[in-house]
Amino acid sequence: MLLVLEDEHKKHLSFLPSVDIAVVKEFCRISMEFIRKGTNPKVYTSAAQKLGVEAAQVQNGVEGLMYLLTESSKLMLNEVDYQDSIIVLGFSEELREMLLQLYIENRKEIRTILSEISMDLPHYRNLEWRFDVQLASRSLRRQTTPLILFKLHTESYGEQESQVLQTDPVNLVHLTKVLDEALQEMKSPYCRRIVRNIK
Repeated sequence: MLLVLEDEHKKHLSFLPSVDIAVVKEFCRISMEFIRKGTNPKVYTSAAQKLGVEAAQVQNGVEGLMYLLTESSKLMLNEVDYQDSIIVLGFSEELREMLLQLYIENRKEIRTILSEISMDLPHYRNLEWRFDVQLASRSLRRQTTPLILFKLHTESYGEQESQVLQTDPVNLVHLTKVLDEALQEMKSPYCRRIVRNIK
């Protein structure tokens, strides 16, 4: 699998071959620092003054490297796929080797950081249900009012919660139909491609 870079990202990274390799190494160090701790706009300004360029150009270069590293780590690209992905950028052999080394040394750490900042949404633990039918009341001797009660147990950040839900059979049939359609949609090639890129 290859990482497909958009024109905007290619443009941001096109700044790198025009500077010295030592400067690119510094950009790589800054990128990894920002991935670990978050961005710091002051760094862009001081680096831009040293290089004699605009701060926006430095910011684009660093953020382009951050994007390249995080997306490659998400996809767990092997060395060959990573090199094939960046060859379209027109970098020199030395620059490509340096970026490959940076990726290999840091991809596990980047994946760990990305997993820590991802949201932990409530997920399913258990479901209890009961079917209640009211057959008669004082005012109506012959009636049938079916109700379905659910007790949904979920877990989020290690804490368990329970929600009690109530519905009638008509709504339950509609709900299962909609959920089944959503599951069928997830099997489509388009959704599979999106899910594969998210992982």
